[in-house]
Amino acid sequence: MSKLYHERLVNSKQMLAEAHKNKYAIGHFNINNLEWTKAILEAAQETKTPTIIATSEGAIKYMGGVKAIVGMVNGLLEDLNITVPVALHLDHGQSVEMAKKCIEAGYSSVMFDGSHLPYEENLTKTKDLIKFAEEHEVSVEAEIGSIGGEEDGVVGNGELGDPIQAAEISKTGITMLAAGIGNIHGKYPEWWTGLSFETLDALQKACNMPMVLHGGSGIPQEQVKKAISLGISKINVNTELQLAFRDATRTYIEAKKDLDDKTKGFDPRKLLKPGFEAIKATFVELTGWFGCQGKAK
Repeated sequence: MSKLYHERLVNSKQMLAEAHKNKYAIGHFNINNLEWTKAILEAAQETKTPTIIATSEGAIKYMGGVKAIVGMVNGLLEDLNITVPVALHLDHGQSVEMAKKCIEAGYSSVMFDGSHLPYEENLTKTKDLIKFAEEHEVSVEAEIGSIGGEEDGVVGNGELGDPIQAAEISKTGITMLAAGIGNIHGKYPEWWTGLSFETLDALQKACNMPMVLHGGSGIPQEQVKKAISLGISKINVNTELQLAFRDATRTYIEAKKDLDDKTKGFDPRKLLKPGFEAIKATFVELTGWFGCQGKAK
């Protein structure tokens, strides 16, 4: 069998292998609509940055389904003539069936998050997905431990990853491994003390492969860079873009530009533009931190 995704999409194997080898990280950016997707793709092309765009299961429902998303992404890749490597990824897939559905629709990368299951069940289901994904040249992310907080209904208590499990699951054929290292989805609370670099170091030594930092929004820059030096090769960003979009939109509305009938400030293309530009600016800032700008070949 062969790959089902569009020729302009790539899986994430090569970009993550190079990031892991050269100690930088690829940005994973969750998308929510056309503006989100177009902003990220334009910024990636302008900065020559390999990029992973992703949808949670909640975002898939919001945007109408996997076929609608695949059609929009592929259309933008062609019409905007995006030539940098871009992977379309399922974030926190809660079942193997959902991951397979995304692959069949044209996703080039998927995550099966079995961290809510007993470890042995997580391992078995990951192996099942790997077999299907490899037939279609799709990259796979697995998770052990759990990420604290909540994202689109996925709740984790923040258990730290187990190096023994990391060593075992890394041999299944996965491309990347997510593991709890004290990271949290959403805005970080005041009581948060930081990432557990001791845990990350032990996990990396056990699996020796690209690892994923979920809950990347709001982690201090020095901690991000240290995590990259210890084996983090993919950093997930969602909340940071949402906050940038919110702030820019609020500024536009508080200036009452949406009430200006002469300039048609109510036009959604004008109403959403400040948020669109804020997403691009945030992408450029964060990928600068990650070290992946200019890495597209």
